[in-house]
Amino acid sequence: MADLFTVTAPLAIRLPDGRKEVVVEKLSYSDGLIYLPPFWPEMNIEDALRFIPGPIKGDGPWKIGESVVAVLACHGTDAQLASDFSSWQSYLMQVDDAYPQRAEIEKLMKTHAARAAGLDLCDPRFSRPDDAQDK
Repeated sequence: MADLFTVTAPLAIRLPDGRKEVVVEKLSYSDGLIYLPPFWPEMNIEDALRFIPGPIKGDGPWKIGESVVAVLACHGTDAQLASDFSSWQSYLMQVDDAYPQRAEIEKLMKTHAARAAGLDLCDPRFSRPDDAQDK
């Protein structure tokens, strides 16, 4: 099929616990994938942004760790995912120009990616220095 990041068709992800959700924005990040679900602009970005660890394998469907990303309509349509995507499309028509441009979305995702991936807690590149106190 194609590289995951060049596909413009609607995508869905099946997570290791069996949950499924529509993927509306995606980026490669730290040997994995960061993505946003439908209606993410209505959420706090830190709650909306998801990280899936693992190398991205395949040409569609794509396997990332124990998760699988596929084109939404392929291999049998999931009625709930189709409904979620339809609702998302309606939402986009309503917000129209208020929806952020791709460059703005990418910047927002990259800004919060370390926290979504859990790297801000364990990677020294993201650690915050303790407040210096005068002695």
